[in-house]
Amino acid sequence: MRLEKQVALITGASGGIGNSLAYLFAQEGSKIILWDIAEPSPTLLAQIKNFSREVLFQRVDITQIKEVEEAMKKSYERLKRLDILVNNAGITKDNLLFRMAERDWERVIGVNLKGTFNCTKVASRFMMRQKYGKIINIASVIGLIGNIGQSNYAASKAGILGLTKSVARELARFKINVNAIAPGYVNTPMTEALSPKVKEEMIKNIPLGRFGEPVDVAKLALFLASEESSYLTGQVIKVDGGMVM
Repeated sequence: MRLEKQVALITGASGGIGNSLAYLFAQEGSKIILWDIAEPSPTLLAQIKNFSREVLFQRVDITQIKEVEEAMKKSYERLKRLDILVNNAGITKDNLLFRMAERDWERVIGVNLKGTFNCTKVASRFMMRQKYGKIINIASVIGLIGNIGQSNYAASKAGILGLTKSVARELARFKINVNAIAPGYVNTPMTEALSPKVKEEMIKNIPLGRFGEPVDVAKLALFLASEESSYLTGQVIKVDGGMVM
């Protein structure tokens, strides 16, 4: 198994991509720490426990550095390691720029960008002591190309790309790999809310002719979490069916 005896922390664990990450990592032998403000479904927890000897859920607001520090300290004391961090938590609050409320700008930047910073900052302390770690940031192709009505989301995801490259340079000497995944449109609760007409228009811009699935992102994250990617750091890899080339 590719992640045997490793400990993986996944934020945004109750979402579609978070579910796939947790399930796939558990299948590959990892102990799993799940963070979210909403508890994952009992079905998911049961599925993970079929594969993983250790599954720990913690309710954490990643915008609050003290909560991040306390939760990570507790999980480290219990599991004695932290090998993998997947910064997957993210939200949208879409609107045209001139209609966007300041609170919606701040909330999206807070969860998506500040949350990624908080988790990366605290996790890196443990990884530096180990002289080993894998940090995987879930960004978005919207951070590369922008999108009407998503200036807050695009800014937060573009910020994650810059953060990824800077932290990769800082942590390389500690044998910590830091990379980002930029998904395109993926079938999650976030995209399920779109009308069939809107989806049809979006698919026209995807050469492979379909939305991605959460497992498409999870499989790439598994590669980045494994030893197979040991010479890869500071990279942004798109999973978008060819939408952005």
